[in-house]
Amino acid sequence: MQEVKVRQENQSDAQAIAVVNQSAFGGVAEAQLVTVVRQSKSFIPELSLVAEVGDRVAGHILLFHAHLERQGKQVEVLALAPMSVVPSQSHRGIGSTLLEAALTKAAGLGHKAIVVIGHPDYYRRFGFEHASKWGIRSSLPVPEDSITAKELEPGALEGGGLLVYPPEFTRLFKRSEE
Repeated sequence: MQEVKVRQENQSDAQAIAVVNQSAFGGVAEAQLVTVVRQSKSFIPELSLVAEVGDRVAGHILLFHAHLERQGKQVEVLALAPMSVVPSQSHRGIGSTLLEAALTKAAGLGHKAIVVIGHPDYYRRFGFEHASKWGIRSSLPVPEDSITAKELEPGALEGGGLLVYPPEFTRLFKRSEE
């Protein structure tokens, strides 16, 4: 089996990342979300990672700036969306490798917490917990039990709040739901 290498995306990866997202999710919505975030001030280049198998991009993960609104204040957190692996390469640990690399990189950059809307059972394997534990809810129309979070710094999520995504992300997310 070929080794999986994780690295920061570069400009020449944009098309490959779009193909990975389209094939993983069966549509263009997630690829469009990546493009929109990449062009926004919420984008963190160091936290857009690709997994290569051989010389091909087989997976991608994106963490970007979001915030919690609580008691009139904004508390910065990272949002994870999307994480994708080409279906032909699934079940090889690529998603786990990407997520572990992203968590390590985010902590190393001084970020304090990550929130994700997705499959709670999957993310719990990496120390994510139901966001309701901290009183976190989402500004997006998603089931509450699909929101999980992880503190990279103990106490970072105390006080909870409303998870607010960048406006560009929110507009595109709502359009893809229609």
